[in-house]
Amino acid sequence: MRFYSIQRGAFVLFAVTPALTLAAPNLDKKPKYFDVQGHRGTRGEMVESTLPAFALALMDGVTTLELDNGITKDGVVMVWHDEEISATKCSDTKPAFANDPDFPYVGKHIANLTLAQIKTLDCGSKRLSGYPQQLKYPGVKLSTMGELFKFAQCVDSKRAIQWNVESKINPEDVNSTRGVDDFVTLQHKEFVKSGYKLSSITYQSFDWRTLVGMKALEPKITTAALVDKTTMSGPNNTTSKWLAGLRPEDFPGTTTGEQLAYAAHPIKAGILSPGAAAAGSDPALPGYIPFATKEMIEQAHKLGVAVKPWTVNNMNMADQLLDWGVDGIITDYPTQVRRLVEQRGKDVFPEFSKSAVVKCLKKHVQTI
Repeated sequence: MRFYSIQRGAFVLFAVTPALTLAAPNLDKKPKYFDVQGHRGTRGEMVESTLPAFALALMDGVTTLELDNGITKDGVVMVWHDEEISATKCSDTKPAFANDPDFPYVGKHIANLTLAQIKTLDCGSKRLSGYPQQLKYPGVKLSTMGELFKFAQCVDSKRAIQWNVESKINPEDVNSTRGVDDFVTLQHKEFVKSGYKLSSITYQSFDWRTLVGMKALEPKITTAALVDKTTMSGPNNTTSKWLAGLRPEDFPGTTTGEQLAYAAHPIKAGILSPGAAAAGSDPALPGYIPFATKEMIEQAHKLGVAVKPWTVNNMNMADQLLDWGVDGIITDYPTQVRRLVEQRGKDVFPEFSKSAVVKCLKKHVQTI
């Protein structure tokens, strides 16, 4: 098997043995707070991936702000989940300059738009149909990674909040996003400028090449290996393009969950972040099949790897995962998960002052 590493900015292949033992974080040193992560800020409560969504997450008392990054045509790191600008989430307002041939921008990829073009979009006036409790914030613009960090610094003067930042890169459609080297180097530059300790930032990706690259460039940053049933293998059980050349079935273990725990270990991932469910959405109902399993969690812990599943919006699912000993939960509804975690006797991160958050939001939010 082979996967990617960085040498002088270029990615090269090298061999890895499945049973290879590499250093991993020591889970004996437990964090003070259970890791409740607000997915895309708090997607269930506010238009996603916007400053208002992250503001609400801070009011909700999340331990970690979870978010995604795309990279623009002119090399700016943007806070946005999708590879493209979706019409279900954003609307065009006006071209960035007269007679812009790229206008309208909705439907186009982040990688093919400039910062100036993206800043003309209204991404707060539409409520997603699957999230009926989602609040709108009409006219809100998308933010750069640097702008989000500055907002957070305004609220979080002690730099206590944790970060989980994903690279939205597509190894199957290489023309839809920027490449591995761009993501690793440009995101790392933003992390260094952020004012936060690099140890407080987790770097996550479904494309494990970026994890290897970031770890080679910056060992202080914890990496999280994202995976679900769609990225484990390619068509007809071929090698997945997502896992940096690794094949879970080549690793020890009697279950897929155990094999994935082993697969995350040699790339030095400190966290395995699986989709919570393979089928269904509620363990209490027929047909539910977990993807994040008890066996996966137990094996990962034996290897010194934490497990933080996504996206957990059902309290029966959250209960089951807590029973199995997960180290964190990524959710669209952090208020409810935080209450559940607290109810079960675990310490939770303190909420930030609502008045302080609102004051900082007014200072930093940008609207059309």
